[in-house]
Amino acid sequence: MDVAPLLALAAGAVAVAAAARRLGWQAPLLLVLVGFAVSFVPGVPEFAIDGDLLLAVVLPPLLYSAALEVSYADLRALLRPIVQLGVGLVVVTAVVVALVAHAVVPGLSLPAALVLGAVVAPPDAVSAAAIGRQLGLPRPVMTVLSGESLINDAASLTFYKVALAAVFGAGGTLLGLDATDAASTFGLAVAVGTALGLAIGYVVHLVRVRLDDPVVTSVIGVVVPFAAYLLAEELSGSGVLAVVAAGLYLGHRSPEAGYASRLQERPLWSSLDLLLQAVVFALIGLQLRYVAEAAEASARSNWSLAWAALLVLGTAIAVRPLFVYAVEGLRGVPRPWRRRRRSRSHRPSWRQQTVISWTGMRGVVTLAAAAAVPADFPDRDLLQLLAYAVTIGTLLLQGLSLPWLIRTLGVTDPGQARRDAEAEVHLAERATAAALERVAEVEQELVERVGAERAHAVADRIRGPLLARARSMSAAVRAEESEDADRSRRRARTFHRVRQEIIQVQRRVLMEERDKGHLDEEVMRAVLQELDYEEAATENSWVGRL
Repeated sequence: MDVAPLLALAAGAVAVAAAARRLGWQAPLLLVLVGFAVSFVPGVPEFAIDGDLLLAVVLPPLLYSAALEVSYADLRALLRPIVQLGVGLVVVTAVVVALVAHAVVPGLSLPAALVLGAVVAPPDAVSAAAIGRQLGLPRPVMTVLSGESLINDAASLTFYKVALAAVFGAGGTLLGLDATDAASTFGLAVAVGTALGLAIGYVVHLVRVRLDDPVVTSVIGVVVPFAAYLLAEELSGSGVLAVVAAGLYLGHRSPEAGYASRLQERPLWSSLDLLLQAVVFALIGLQLRYVAEAAEASARSNWSLAWAALLVLGTAIAVRPLFVYAVEGLRGVPRPWRRRRRSRSHRPSWRQQTVISWTGMRGVVTLAAAAAVPADFPDRDLLQLLAYAVTIGTLLLQGLSLPWLIRTLGVTDPGQARRDAEAEVHLAERATAAALERVAEVEQELVERVGAERAHAVADRIRGPLLARARSMSAAVRAEESEDADRSRRRARTFHRVRQEIIQVQRRVLMEERDKGHLDEEVMRAVLQELDYEEAATENSWVGRL
């Protein structure tokens, strides 16, 4: 196997993604466009995409890293709208898209159209969440989008498998969907996948809290999504749900693990996410030319293909806002048989509903599922072309206009940063109080062993940094309420900048001493690691986020 083209693909994809991140552009869209342009360069090979490999290798780590970052408490509080979008909307989108495709594409059977509907049904909230986080979307909206992206993949892929089974029915004939079989298949997939994922998460957590080796625990963390996915698929469960369940459980219990593992895992998963998504979108761009050529070779005209692509794209986009507003309208219908709850759950405003209804960009799952369609599937090239058209079209129309929509409607929560800072101060004060109590206990123990004077000296050395940090955080937050808030923020930023410059000077001195032969490399790296931790703590502090 020649690995040179694969290495070139990975390097080029990461370079394009890095440029897009630096320029603030949509990385998936740019990767597809660049890949499509590169496919016309003489000498560029045609990369064969193994869809099953994409589903088994690319999807699990992406879902797992996303699940680690989702708040279980927030997810549970907004479970109903998340399930409505993640399951209900997926089924509705798949059915409506299938009916439209069956009607506008001559000769496309209904089961084959249902496969197409399942492929294009799940939106990918990665791009939407990145935009929302940058523009300050309210946290409930972000939770709904993140939670939806975790479960809609399982619903769509299960529907996809049922539709494939209908196409390749007994004797290979095209059959209609059996509602009973579909429901039992879906129920089994949900039960087995969720149970297995939670079991794996529980076992891994027990191992993680008993190991004092961040390297080993990080390796175990990398293995978890692949093991959960493959085991669940082998047991007729949903591999996607197994990965999500394991990630949610381990993310919820992560504070009990060692700090070194947490510091090591986050950048690892962020880097892996960037690499996998960049490679997948670049591959699709490279394949787009050949898929279009294969679809053109069929008996259908280019005009009919373009018309079908536009109609399927329009349907995939239109179903989401109609569903969002219809569900919200039904919530307002009085139902006498239901007891009225004292505390109303969060109900999004019409502005928030509009933003949620426009976050329908398709992504990796749609592309991987389209690539995984079997080679002997009828009209496979046509289905792939339509799936790619929906993905690129939603990235182009919704991805580029979503920031404008958020700014125009003013769907932001400017007070969230302040509430987070106040919560951080409150937690710091409580943690400091508990720490001071423990310091007092240790001081009493030391008095009996080393004497009062030495015990007080040790205790004061510990108390000083604790009290100074608590006071500085409290003063920085409370300065917001005073007339000198701007001056206080400027002073805090100046302190942060100077501290960063000092750390850079210390690093430069370390390298100079090493190059002169005055400092051993191992010693330099140990000191450098301490400076890195100090800079990370400064950067992640409240002052560093001003």
